[in-house]
Amino acid sequence: MYPRLVMDIEKLSGNIDAVAEIAKERGGCSLMIVTKALCADEKVVKMIAEHPAVNYIADSRVQNIMKNYDAIRAGGKESVLLRLPMADEIENVVKYVDISFNSEISTVEMLNEEADRQGKKHKVVLMVDVGDLREGIFFRNEDEIIETARRINGMSNVELFGLGVNLTCYGAIIPKYDNLSTLCEIAEKIEAAVGIRLNMISGGNSSSIYLVDKGELPERINNLRLGEAFLLGNDTAYGTRLPKTVDDAITLEAQIIELKEKPSLPIGEVGVDAFGQKPYYEDRGIIKRAILAIGQQDMDRDSMYPVDEQIDVLGASSDHMLLDVSKADRQYKVGDIVSFRLGYGSVLKAATSPYVGKAYK
Repeated sequence: MYPRLVMDIEKLSGNIDAVAEIAKERGGCSLMIVTKALCADEKVVKMIAEHPAVNYIADSRVQNIMKNYDAIRAGGKESVLLRLPMADEIENVVKYVDISFNSEISTVEMLNEEADRQGKKHKVVLMVDVGDLREGIFFRNEDEIIETARRINGMSNVELFGLGVNLTCYGAIIPKYDNLSTLCEIAEKIEAAVGIRLNMISGGNSSSIYLVDKGELPERINNLRLGEAFLLGNDTAYGTRLPKTVDDAITLEAQIIELKEKPSLPIGEVGVDAFGQKPYYEDRGIIKRAILAIGQQDMDRDSMYPVDEQIDVLGASSDHMLLDVSKADRQYKVGDIVSFRLGYGSVLKAATSPYVGKAYK
């Protein structure tokens, strides 16, 4: 089936080896691998669950954890729900998830009640917002944070397992020693006020890993959550390649359905495209234009990079992608397959599209 994602399991495992060397061996952190970008593909999750360096398997969707529950258990890993639980999924969160990230005391109360019904103990990581302005209790509201921690600690079927922070995903705020130290200071105030020792201080995602080799990861940070770092080998703070990783463990293949010589400039008055944007066109004269059977419903045109560097991406509508193959040495024809390296946006969209197949190496 085309289009399709091609996942190289061995290369992905090698990327885990590489990030584990940074995060665990040099950074002293437990390793949480995030599976959401590949829609928790079962074969990839099985590899992650069997990888000896991985401590936790995390996803933003409880459905993804549910479908891989047996593999996660068989691998001896703990499951983590990253997105704050919705009220209507509390039963499944308690049943299938070991640790959930939370910021609302009312949600934790529901988790506690459900855990009591199921005869379980559920672990909670309390999220603190240090400035990125996504989830978490705002860091300047220390009294609220400490009181929330105190109330969670007093619940019978919920354990306050740790504190967490998210950076770069919304506000694009880069993790630094200063803002992560704020999280650590709050953790120590909670421990002093409540009389407990927090097991996990989760210092962010793939944008935090660069701090390890700079020697700027605060000492109390003992967990990192890595998705793009293991999928694409990226430090997402500055977009640099992490040592010993590869960026081609995941590729996308799409098929040519039309190949014709046409002008490079559309003819007529230019309005807006299918997505409400007014496009710009470069005048290249008559060019050889290839159309692929994939579009923006299935990928992000701005994060697809042809393996054949002589190809230029012209644009895409919802179901078609247009290429300029005029300069290519290869004589492309209808039915040929074009391969792409991917950025995070295209991995995410392609993996969740029912119109994109999957293949494995």
